[in-house]
This record gives sequence, C-alpha cells and structure tokens, in this order.
Amino acid sequence: GRGVAQDYAQARAWYEKAAVQGNADAQYNLGVLYSEGQGVAQDYTQARAWYEKAAAQDDAQAQNNLGVLYAEGRGGTQDYAQARAWFEKAAAQGHANAQNSLGVLYDNGHGVAQDYGQARAWWEKAAAQGHAQAQYNLGVLYAEGQGVAQDYAQARAWYEKAAAQGFSAAQVILGALYSEG
Repeated sequence: GRGVAQDYAQARAWYEKAAVQGNADAQYNLGVLYSEGQGVAQDYTQARAWYEKAAAQDDAQAQNNLGVLYAEGRGGTQDYAQARAWFEKAAAQGHANAQNSLGVLYDNGHGVAQDYGQARAWWEKAAAQGHAQAQYNLGVLYAEGQGVAQDYAQARAWYEKAAAQGFSAAQVILGALYSEG
C-alpha cells in the first residue's frame, strides 16, 4: 500500500543493511521478522539477538519484546527474572505494554514475590496511558479485593474503560453484571 508490494524478504534485506550499521530501529524490525517468521524461518534465537542489539541502545520496544520472549519461554528458555529485568527497562521509559506485563508478573508471583500492591501500581501506570488490558486487570483486582478493598464500583469503572476500547473480556463481565443485577 505504500508504492511497493509487501515483500518481507526485501524488507529484511534493507533492515539488515541498516542494522549492521547499528540502527536500532532496523535491529528491532529484524527481531520482529524473525519472531513472527515473516520473510524468514521463525527463529526466536535470531529474534532475541536482534532485539538485544536494539535494547542495548535503549529501544523500549525491543526491551519489551525481550521480556515477552523470556516470559513466554520462546526460544526454549522461560526465565521470569530476565523477563522482569527487560520489562523494567522498558517500563522505566513509559512503555505501557511492559508496565502491564510487570503487573502480571507481580500478580502471579512469576520471578518476583506475589505482590498485588506492585501489580496495581504497574497497572495504574499502564492504565493511565489507556492500556485496555491494564484497565481490565485493575477491574479484576477491585472486584476480587486483591491488594485493595473490594470495591465493585471501582471495578465497574475500570471494566467500562477497557470495554470502551473494545476489550471483549471487560464487555462480557459488564454484560454479566447488568444481566445479573
């Protein structure tokens, strides 16, 4: 749609030229191609290597994606401590996905001691940026009274924010709330 046909192999070739010159955007984009298997065989080891190069230059997206690779065990090694470290670097730069992911780690006690207060703090940062999953997660905390006083009005308010963005899980809960009364 931008004057050329979509061609991941061509994209890879151009990204590689820039990446070997140290361009962080190109390094990140190569990581995405390898992670998604676009124009190349899916290879999480290669994705991680390119993300690490970009992350070393403080690319928050690459830092977040490294956190995802480690949290999900893509490439064979699930390591929540590494995931947390990368999410923290991206979150410190205001990356909402990383902030949400840190909240999930604290909520589940993965790589950290379970701490609903920390989960809430990270989700509030992401939610303030309009992150629908974080808004939904805050709704769950308030509905269940985890780390906060149980408050259905607060839960509903957070669910409504997420639902307004099309977050289907929040829409289902709101439907259930209104159908059950």
